[in-house]
Amino acid sequence: MLQAIGLTSTPRRNRPPAVDDLTFEARPGQVTALLGPAGAGKTTTLRLMLGLERGRGVTYFRGRPLHRVAHPPREIGVLLGDVPGHPARTVRGQLRMVCAVAGVPTSRADDLIDAVGLEGLADQRLGALSRGMDRRLGIAAALLGDPHALVLDEPAAGLPPQEAAWLHGVLRTHAARGGTVLYTTADTKEAARTADHVVAIRAGRLVADQDAAAFARTRLRPRVAVRTPHAARLAAQLTREARAARRSVEAVAERGGLLYVYGSDCAEVGETAFRHGILLHRLTEETGPAPEPASTPESRTCGPEAAAHAAPVRPVPRAARRRGGRRRRGPLRPLRYELRRLTGVPSTALALGGTVAGSAVLAVLLGRLAATPPPVAVAAWPELLPLPPAALGAGLVGALSFGDEYRYPVLPTALGAAPRRLGLLLAKLAVTGVTALLLAVVVAVVDLEALRLVYGGALIPVPADWPSLCAGWLALVVGCGWAGLLAAGVFRATAAGIVAVLAVPVVVAPTVEGALLGPAVRAVAGLPARLRELAWPRWPHEADRWLDGALGVVAQPVGVALGLSLTALLCAFLFTGLRRDARW
Repeated sequence: MLQAIGLTSTPRRNRPPAVDDLTFEARPGQVTALLGPAGAGKTTTLRLMLGLERGRGVTYFRGRPLHRVAHPPREIGVLLGDVPGHPARTVRGQLRMVCAVAGVPTSRADDLIDAVGLEGLADQRLGALSRGMDRRLGIAAALLGDPHALVLDEPAAGLPPQEAAWLHGVLRTHAARGGTVLYTTADTKEAARTADHVVAIRAGRLVADQDAAAFARTRLRPRVAVRTPHAARLAAQLTREARAARRSVEAVAERGGLLYVYGSDCAEVGETAFRHGILLHRLTEETGPAPEPASTPESRTCGPEAAAHAAPVRPVPRAARRRGGRRRRGPLRPLRYELRRLTGVPSTALALGGTVAGSAVLAVLLGRLAATPPPVAVAAWPELLPLPPAALGAGLVGALSFGDEYRYPVLPTALGAAPRRLGLLLAKLAVTGVTALLLAVVVAVVDLEALRLVYGGALIPVPADWPSLCAGWLALVVGCGWAGLLAAGVFRATAAGIVAVLAVPVVVAPTVEGALLGPAVRAVAGLPARLRELAWPRWPHEADRWLDGALGVVAQPVGVALGLSLTALLCAFLFTGLRRDARW
């Protein structure tokens, strides 16, 4: 059972709250429709229930608030709007990634692909799906954790009748198994036809809370729908004739030349239009919601009005106030999630492949110059570039790691899984670090082989300080990958991560170089010998060479600048991401 008590959104810019003290419940074994026109606060209500928006009130999911549910995807499935995800990701890849968020086996994705009728589109890109197939994918994602409750925001909007009937059949099946279903809609007839219980709201306040039969009996009335370019004129004529005949007729004009006439039929409306020469584009009888008791300037009423009253609402005591955004969780399997996120889109392969190819071409061009040192040629790092291609590529991969989380947000809609959790951060750092290491090794090997192929092996000698050069190379590429990742996580944009990587050699390194080479700087020469004296006789002789190499790497202005940048970005990430009231 879902119990929403006292939901109130935070007002903005001196406007009334979109949802004001709303209380209702959705029972298990039933399909509950949250009905209201556009702007009534339906979506805001769902976001308040799920803790995705700040506000007051509390929502209980089978007696527990959401932040006390151990595994939210196994308690409630959500579909808010279109399916979030990278448009280049496949249907199977998207569902398998969400499986890692929910902590369920990967085989569950394949089972649901067959269950929702997407077996022929498993390798289709998300950006190429039709609206009906997108809705089927959204239902599959909501059902991945086998939840007790389903919460959907206008799932049938824009669907053809056949797809809408299939979707409501799935909701009905879930409710028949003892589950709870809550969906929003603006179509009154859809709510009365497909739901067991209807909760109607307007301007964020409760209007009706009753079963579908009572709702249809008290709030739906036969009416004539007329579309004409002279709606106001026809409404005036219908009102005048009804008043003369002492009949109760109400004409309500809507936008687009649409007129709803209550208390009449097609024959009377058509004859009135014919007598007064009024052109009609549409004339049909239907069943629709009763007009609001308070008449607008566009509506005219004659005769006594048969007002429809909602069933009485059982009073519910106010709940304790709460703020949204509390206790956000990351994916239950963050490492698997990050691996699927990285390998599930072609942009990663394009970035890595382009980096290797560009670095090889640049290395060959640099090798033509006799004055180019061999390490510079192998790294493909000319003076004109602030960083070598491998470091820029690693920074781009790191920036996309967090940038895609905010551009194509999958986690915020996955019930409490937030992109800025410590476990997910560690998984991203690990995956990005390993990817950067592999990229650095592959680039170095490919560049070296390209130089040997073009110019011969004699022109590429092995330098004596190759261990320190290799350590510095690996540290530079991995550090740039981490810098791009942390900056994109702090500023929530891929471009910010790339800018942060470029700022290290352009802005931070010159400042550090001035500090390191200043007249008041003391040298650390002889540090290995002094450490040997303290640790003798257990100090290994090989450690002197490795320590000298490490000191040489750290003493480089770019290395110090990169270390300082990583420290500052990590502190900013932890401060903005782990504080209590951080909004994701």
